[in-house]
Amino acid sequence: MLEIKEQVRSFVRANFYVPEDLKLSDDASLLEHGIIDSTGVLELVTFLEDRFDITVDDAEMVPQNLDSVESISSFIGRKKG
Repeated sequence: MLEIKEQVRSFVRANFYVPEDLKLSDDASLLEHGIIDSTGVLELVTFLEDRFDITVDDAEMVPQNLDSVESISSFIGRKKG
């Protein structure tokens, strides 16, 4: 799970503006901090599907699954079984 978190964190830092003073902890809200918006969610989903070989259904594109490094990692874990 740690490897998944680091891959997600690296993707977010490389593709979105993350203020230098934000440590991007596992539970930091990507939406509340303005790191991703609706377009960013689509970019994130494309990355997750390609990198982790999963399919993200429209109904799964909710903050509970995609709002933090922790929630994204847990979501991937559930999808991978």
